[in-house]
Amino acid sequence: MNVPVRLPRILVISGLVLMLIGAIDPLEGSLVILPGSGMIALGAFLGRIRRRALLTWAFVLIAIGVGVMFAMSAVGGFGGSTGRSMWWALVVVPYPVGWVMGLVGTILTLKESPKGRAKAGQPTPPQDGAARDGRQA
Repeated sequence: MNVPVRLPRILVISGLVLMLIGAIDPLEGSLVILPGSGMIALGAFLGRIRRRALLTWAFVLIAIGVGVMFAMSAVGGFGGSTGRSMWWALVVVPYPVGWVMGLVGTILTLKESPKGRAKAGQPTPPQDGAARDGRQA
């Protein structure tokens, strides 16, 4: 797959901006945070970024948390006169955990020098000191 070299970085930066804007109001902002984290995960996948598994898990956690949050809102929430204790708020925990994971992973990814990573569509260099021609040193 041929991916323009700048596209993954543009997706990651755009997703970060959406995640930060959505954090102003976490309930309604979840409709902005979820696609933003999806853009980050897609950019990490296309760019073969080292932290792509972390960023993908962040997207999955955000999606689960947002889904549960809307489901809980649809049935009346928790606490008060709903008959559900405040402990039900724990089912929404994947949302903020995923948001923090995505934020930290994205910032660490953007701090890395783009020169230090392989370009999109090219194999990553060996990390364990193995020779480039495939033989062991």
